[in-house]
Amino acid sequence: MPEKLVWDQTGERRYETGVKQCALYPMTAGTYPKGVAWNGITAITESPSGAEPTAMYADDIKYLDILSAETYAATIEAYMYPDEFKPCNGEAELAEGVSIGQQTRQKFGLCYKTTLGNDTDGEDYGYELHLVYGGLAAPAEEAHNSKNESPEGMTMSWSVSTTPVDVEGKKPTATVTINSVKAGAQVMKALEDVLYGSDKAEARLPLPNELKTLIEQAKAA
Repeated sequence: MPEKLVWDQTGERRYETGVKQCALYPMTAGTYPKGVAWNGITAITESPSGAEPTAMYADDIKYLDILSAETYAATIEAYMYPDEFKPCNGEAELAEGVSIGQQTRQKFGLCYKTTLGNDTDGEDYGYELHLVYGGLAAPAEEAHNSKNESPEGMTMSWSVSTTPVDVEGKKPTATVTINSVKAGAQVMKALEDVLYGSDKAEARLPLPNELKTLIEQAKAA
């Protein structure tokens, strides 16, 4: 039978918050073979663009809309970054402890978590894993300010553009989001053992096609 719409039911007042457990994966020959922890992340702001309609007219009426290609971009803000990010930031080592800038920038991938909450379980409700592929960081803005009576840690910010990767049967993508509430604990454990590493293997970022296979294998186990 048809059901009447009901708003704000118990357990359905959901929200998303925070950013944590960010991992960086420098790209090597189109893959992301080794991840490292990125401490000091304060914000990751997603800024997709494109998908803008262009109207076409025929017979004196609006005929159809054609959408432009959609692109994914983001801004990363952090207090610091791991040494492995230096090539992604256009840095190269001239000698031990000496870096030079304006070098070729290496592409990279990211994984980070956000917390899902609701009105009954709070922030224990669940979380999401966010994967980013083909990232390319623009030069960061750094403000070196004099210390005063209210000192603050210096933050850095990078604008990140992306190049999508292939997905079998779908359009190329630069992002994947995995919801723990829907995917289930078994799948999340299997994926995190790959993304964040385990006693058996180092952390790495699988491409979307392999990611789908890993999920299917975890569900069948």
